[in-house]
Amino acid sequence: MRYLHTMVRVKDLEQSLDFYCNKLGLVQTRRVDHEEGRFTLVYLAAPEDKTRAETEQAPELELTWNWDPADYDGGRNFGHLAYEVDDVYALCQKLMDQGVTINRPPRDGWMAFIRSPDNISIELLQKGERLEPKEPWVSMENIGSW
Repeated sequence: MRYLHTMVRVKDLEQSLDFYCNKLGLVQTRRVDHEEGRFTLVYLAAPEDKTRAETEQAPELELTWNWDPADYDGGRNFGHLAYEVDDVYALCQKLMDQGVTINRPPRDGWMAFIRSPDNISIELLQKGERLEPKEPWVSMENIGSW
């Protein structure tokens, strides 16, 4: 398992970039605009992690800016922790066997979400290529929110 990023939703992207980059000193490693989903992802890293973040896409802070205005109450501005895993199916099965709810099953062989006992959302991303979709994952419904 390898730590990837922490996601934080921001209301004002320029104000947030000013804070994280100009004031705190983080540097932008990449930016992706998703027109169809109406959001922008900006990835930042500490200066000493910049080269590693650019080559490995970790460790980073992901700023998510939704183009449509929204208030994030109840901690919704904090998004999730993300970890790259060797086998998303095997880990999800192990977690389920230990009583952990899989909130977003890895139906696509790529991504799953769980929650910590303190309700922190955790994204599990398959290392390398997506796995072939298979049961029981393909048929599993989402549970709650992530």
